[in-house]
Amino acid sequence: MPNDPTLGEVMRRLEDVRQDLKEDFRELGVRLDSKVSMERYQLEQVARDAAAALLVERVKTIEDAREQEEKDRREEAQRVADRRAHDRRLIFTAIIAPVLMLLLTVYLSTRGAAA
Repeated sequence: MPNDPTLGEVMRRLEDVRQDLKEDFRELGVRLDSKVSMERYQLEQVARDAAAALLVERVKTIEDAREQEEKDRREEAQRVADRRAHDRRLIFTAIIAPVLMLLLTVYLSTRGAAA
């Protein structure tokens, strides 16, 4: 029976198969260790979502603060412009109007004296 393997050859083949299985199981263990459980993945996803929500809230707060500052600046500029207009009216009524009235009085007095 030349085609029949000897016991030593069968043992070597079985040892090779056993060694291959050990290596396969070791690789499988490494792969399983590198995988993330679904619970952990979901917890990490919730944490990422919460962090993103906080970031969005911070950005919104900053934008709101900038808009409020811009609004305050526009209101202040409007107050300054209104104050300047008020000052101009005050200058006109306090200085220019009496001078014009004086000039008109002097003009009328000179015309009345001439007539």
